[in-house]
Amino acid sequence: MTQELFTINNLWMMVATILVFIMHLGFASLEAGLTRAKNTVNILFKNTITPAIGILCYAFVGFNLMYPGSDFAGQFFGFAGFGLNLPEGWDSSNYNAGYTFYTDFIFQAMFAATAATIVSGAVAERMKLGVFILFSFIYVGLCYPIVGMWQWGGGFLKTMETPFYDFAGSTIVHSVGGWAALAGAFLLGPRLGKYTPTGMKAIPGHSIPMATIGVFLLWFGWFGFNGGSVLTANPGTVSLVFVTTAIAGSAGAFGALIASYLKFKTYDITMVLNGILAGLVGITAGADQMGVGEAAIIGLIGGTLVVFAVVFFDKIKIDDPVGA
Repeated sequence: MTQELFTINNLWMMVATILVFIMHLGFASLEAGLTRAKNTVNILFKNTITPAIGILCYAFVGFNLMYPGSDFAGQFFGFAGFGLNLPEGWDSSNYNAGYTFYTDFIFQAMFAATAATIVSGAVAERMKLGVFILFSFIYVGLCYPIVGMWQWGGGFLKTMETPFYDFAGSTIVHSVGGWAALAGAFLLGPRLGKYTPTGMKAIPGHSIPMATIGVFLLWFGWFGFNGGSVLTANPGTVSLVFVTTAIAGSAGAFGALIASYLKFKTYDITMVLNGILAGLVGITAGADQMGVGEAAIIGLIGGTLVVFAVVFFDKIKIDDPVGA
């Protein structure tokens, strides 16, 4: 590979890292908008401290736990030691054919921090700040990198006879964050007054414009989330991933629009916003493998399912203020 091509690939990875970082502002805006005004500062504080915790934890523990580079690979966990250490005999520029060691770390660190941010919306308005900070340290330092190692670090999912495939993290990032969010919402219980003897009482968010801005920021960042996961600036693959990402998000919006209108006989903007995110989450696992038609079907299914998922969780009295 020529030095010019290496520089282009590395530069694209860094641009994608910036796009994923912007997603934290999207999560902050979405979660603040869909919760009550009195909790805005708490929500913003959580979404501000989470990327800081994520980057630090991933630097000192998570990165080496997720990519052990040792005989632990293929098992359930591995660890290459503390700190952000280059492999022996390497420097940052010869670490990989497409990007430097530090570019690899910072791109992966953004994913780790994003996984923790998913949880903050589901536990909004009930979890004390100090407890959430402690959770974030444990989640980013241990939980996420261990699961990530199972696939991206050469673990058992990667080495199965029929290998598991997750291009950019539908399961490794979003599903793991979703399961943690579900556990948190279940353990904390619903907000006071949400479920009454006479039925469910809606607790609407205070700023739909802020929530809408948040979703557009997330959609914007998703082009880096998926596009950067190509791990090169290969024009054919990156452009395909951009298209499938855009198509799935758009189809998710329509899936949620149709399903929510048929279900509630009204146009619900919050369902459409979550439908966009559901379509994006759905395509993330195979954004480099799908065509336009497949991406549209995946997005449509995701956007439809999210409507019924919101209804289902309310029915079993699990309170998720943002539909995480």
